[in-house]
Amino acid sequence: MTPRPRNDPAQYDDLADQWWRPAGGFAALHWLAASRAEHIPPSPHPAALLVDLACGGGLMAPHAARLGYRHVGVDIGRPGLEVARAHGVLPVLGSVLAVPLADGCADVVVAGEVLEHVEDDVAVLAECARLLRPGGTLVIDALADTALSRFVMVRVLEHVPGGPPPGLHDPALFVDRARLLAAADRLGLDLRLVGLRPSVRQALVWRLGRGEEVRMKPIRSTAVVFAGYGRKRENGQVTPSPRTVGA
Repeated sequence: MTPRPRNDPAQYDDLADQWWRPAGGFAALHWLAASRAEHIPPSPHPAALLVDLACGGGLMAPHAARLGYRHVGVDIGRPGLEVARAHGVLPVLGSVLAVPLADGCADVVVAGEVLEHVEDDVAVLAECARLLRPGGTLVIDALADTALSRFVMVRVLEHVPGGPPPGLHDPALFVDRARLLAAADRLGLDLRLVGLRPSVRQALVWRLGRGEEVRMKPIRSTAVVFAGYGRKRENGQVTPSPRTVGA
C-alpha cells in the first residue's frame, strides 16, 4: 500500500480495527481518554449531554457512561463512528469545524487529540464555545508547537510501541498555546493548560505485556503534550482563571 500523506484522516479509517486494542496503534489514546474523564464532573441531570469532537472509535464511551452522560460523538470518519456506535456512542457524521448540533446543547465538550489535526484550531475552539451551555465544562488535549514536541512526537515516538502510528501527525499543525489561550478568552472560555506525560513505571509494565492501564500524569511543562481544562463563563462575564504555558 502506498503510504498516505501526513495527517491524512483516511489513516484512521485504515486503522479502525485498532481502536479498542489495549496494545494496538491507539494505545496512548486510551490513556488520554481516562485522563480526560478525571476532569469531567458527574452528570448534573439525567439528560446531560457530553459532546465528543473527533471521537474516533469512541474511547470516551465507558467514562461518559460511568459519569452519567448521554454521549454524542462527532467525526468525519464513518468506520470510526461505526465502532463508536457499537460501544454506545450516539454517532454524528460531521466536521469539528462546523458541528451539526445546536448552540448551547452540551454540558461537556471534549476535544481530544484534534486541534493538531486541523488547519484552524481556533475555529474548533469556537465550536466548543458555541456548543457549551454557560457554566459547561471543556476538556481538550493537544500537541504543542515546539521543537521539543516535534522531536519527541515525530522523530522518537512514531518509532516506539505505544506511540502514534507513523505519519499520523503533521508537525506544521501543532498548536500555539499562547494563541489558543488568547482565543479562549475572546470566546468566553476560562481555560488553564497543564502538561501531561505517561507514568514511566506503568508504561514499562505495559510494554512488557503485564498491564493495560497507564496513567497520564500532570507536569509543569506544556511543551509536548498538554491538556486544557475550563468552563464557559456564565452570562459572558469574565472570571479570572490561572493559566500556564510551560517552556
